[in-house]
Amino acid sequence: MKGLLVTAAFRAGWALARLAPEQVAVGAFQWGADLATRRGGPGVEQLRRNLARVVPRAGAAELDDLVARGMRSYARYWCETFRLRPDDVDAVHQAVERTATGQENLHAACAEGNGVILALPHCGSWDLAGVWLLGHSRQVSVVVQRLRPESLYRSFTRARERLGFDVVPSAGGEIRPTEHLAQRLRAGGVVCLFADRDLTANGVPVTFFGGTTRMPAGPAYLAATTGATLLPVGTWFTETGWGLRVHPPVKVNGIEGIGAATQALADVFAADIAAHPEDWHMLQRLWLAEEPAQNED
Repeated sequence: MKGLLVTAAFRAGWALARLAPEQVAVGAFQWGADLATRRGGPGVEQLRRNLARVVPRAGAAELDDLVARGMRSYARYWCETFRLRPDDVDAVHQAVERTATGQENLHAACAEGNGVILALPHCGSWDLAGVWLLGHSRQVSVVVQRLRPESLYRSFTRARERLGFDVVPSAGGEIRPTEHLAQRLRAGGVVCLFADRDLTANGVPVTFFGGTTRMPAGPAYLAATTGATLLPVGTWFTETGWGLRVHPPVKVNGIEGIGAATQALADVFAADIAAHPEDWHMLQRLWLAEEPAQNED
């Protein structure tokens, strides 16, 4: 029953975003974000705790405002994602390209021919960042979490494939995700990976905003084993568009250097998140020392 309700909610949001005029859709998603903020459910309360680490000197009123803006930012992500269509790819690329920086780092990495790994935090619109990247690379591979129910996972997979992505399931595929991505990288492809939250309990311990958390070893591991270039990427929203920065490469000194490289990614992410805290969509518990909430699954 819970899966059916979640699927129905996503499909309703998808239909509203695509069928309604843009201003109506944006207004509806902002209303939903404001309602969720007022209700203060587990995700909203966790976002508040996370942002309190990012902005430790914020008073209660400032933190309230930041959480409200963060929820509106998250709603904007979903609205824009649901509205994306294959015909939008060129226009999105051009719009992001006008304000993006660090393209020289991407071009240099692609020119080396060893594959490129873009590591991103959950900030701004990672889907639009991927669409922008399609304008720079003919093949972009992304890992998609195996959502439940399966029908919801298939909907997201089809939507991303129609945009032009090579979609790799996080589990249940014909081969392991790391093997699939390694093949793409050795062929000179580009891979996009989330790198600010570990979902396996086997991540690398890093220091992040003064506390210890775990971040996935995958980006640094793939760089170490394939020779691909590892590039941190920051994304955020602007009032009328999107900001994106491709940072200089993070060096990975073999398997032994995975820990140091993952910490280097965490440091780059922290700087970008601190500059745009309202656009960090982290509604889950992250730091190891934090006790789980009573109502946390």
